[in-house]
Amino acid sequence: MISVVIPVLNESATVADVVRLAWRDPDVSEVLVVDDGSIDGTPDAAREAGAVVLTSTLLGKGASMEDGMRAATQELVVYLDGDLHGLSEDLIARLKAPLLSDQADFVKARFTRTAGRVTTLTARPLLRLFFPELAHFEQPLGGIMAARRSLLQRLTFETDYGVDVGLLIDAAVQGARLVEVDVGHIEHDSHPLELLGDMAAQVVRTIMARAARHGRLKGSHLLEVQEIERHMEAEIGIALQKFEAVEKLALFDMDGVLLDGRYVVELARQTAMSGALSQYLDNLKMDPGERTRAIAALFTGVPRTIFEQVARDMPLQAGARQLVLELRKRGYRVCIVTDSFQVAAEIVRRRVFADFAFANLMRFQQGKATGRVTLSPAMIHPRGCPLHVSCKVNVLHHLTERLGLGREQILAVGDGENDICMLRAAGCSFAFRPKSDAVRAAAQRVLDGQLDDILTHVE
Repeated sequence: MISVVIPVLNESATVADVVRLAWRDPDVSEVLVVDDGSIDGTPDAAREAGAVVLTSTLLGKGASMEDGMRAATQELVVYLDGDLHGLSEDLIARLKAPLLSDQADFVKARFTRTAGRVTTLTARPLLRLFFPELAHFEQPLGGIMAARRSLLQRLTFETDYGVDVGLLIDAAVQGARLVEVDVGHIEHDSHPLELLGDMAAQVVRTIMARAARHGRLKGSHLLEVQEIERHMEAEIGIALQKFEAVEKLALFDMDGVLLDGRYVVELARQTAMSGALSQYLDNLKMDPGERTRAIAALFTGVPRTIFEQVARDMPLQAGARQLVLELRKRGYRVCIVTDSFQVAAEIVRRRVFADFAFANLMRFQQGKATGRVTLSPAMIHPRGCPLHVSCKVNVLHHLTERLGLGREQILAVGDGENDICMLRAAGCSFAFRPKSDAVRAAAQRVLDGQLDDILTHVE
């Protein structure tokens, strides 16, 4: 009768207790744990406790929640967090009661823990301003909830920490009957201050986007904020603020290495630009920067949603996810370095659970590509590559300087001419199914088999 969905990321210490609690309710038919690329044994702990474990299709809590909903077989879906402590035995009973009695379609949990800083400082004030009908919800960001699957299928799942409040707003706009029930005392693992900043930004963006969508805010203001934020995140210094000590780095090309194919080729195919693209693609007579700008101009007016969907739908190279996860377990930070567009690289990063990505920045205005591109700041270095103004090896230079690493701590993987400088500079480099003899010669090792064969050569 009830499907329980638990999105998780590195919660091996608590997930088994949450799974066992779910199974103790007599109406629970299945417990689905959706893993976001954990490297601490969380999936194994969940399986041992009796859960079915799925791997999220895209990094982010919201994507895991949506994957769980789509995999659920029951009409009533209960969401629990994987890091909960001190749960009341009747937690699910309290959540399901309004649904079973047909008094509600969407139930949020209210608990006695003091509201978090993001809730107090961002979510509740913004809800009072833009959605006063929801201002009475004490825990709008709480991930403990229950709803009818038929309702959830009509809602939009944000991929990040804005998912919970986004679902609440969408359900209200859909006319669903909303209830908040007291579930007693709940203990969560505390988030570090650095993460709270990201959470706050995502929550603010979600609420403002809903306000714009429903005529309560001018959308142009929000879109400009999103563009500024996206370009800031591409700055190498801002990207590195999320990490503490880094001992080893793995740099991956995207096209033909992590992706089984070439992103811009597939984008052109889906936007009827294949013929126009052919005159620029791999045209070595053109300056690389000019070629990048000419290719970007072809996609003027293409909606950002098309850019994103192509990046989500393209097949990954066999073994890509497993390789990235295993490298992270071995202490590597994994970075995507590509001459493609950041809007695509960021999605691929999340699909393979990499740590960060650097690419060229397509500019969007009111949700459509302007055709103007900014070369990746991370690929430009005043003392970098002597051959190219914009070069992937400059990302390596930036990272080694800022993190205090030597070249022997860098692993690089590429397949094309534009990877040669990076392959030569790395302490350990692999040409994966190289496209030319020059690429083959630039790397220390050549792999013509599967991508995750790299693991047999990495200590």
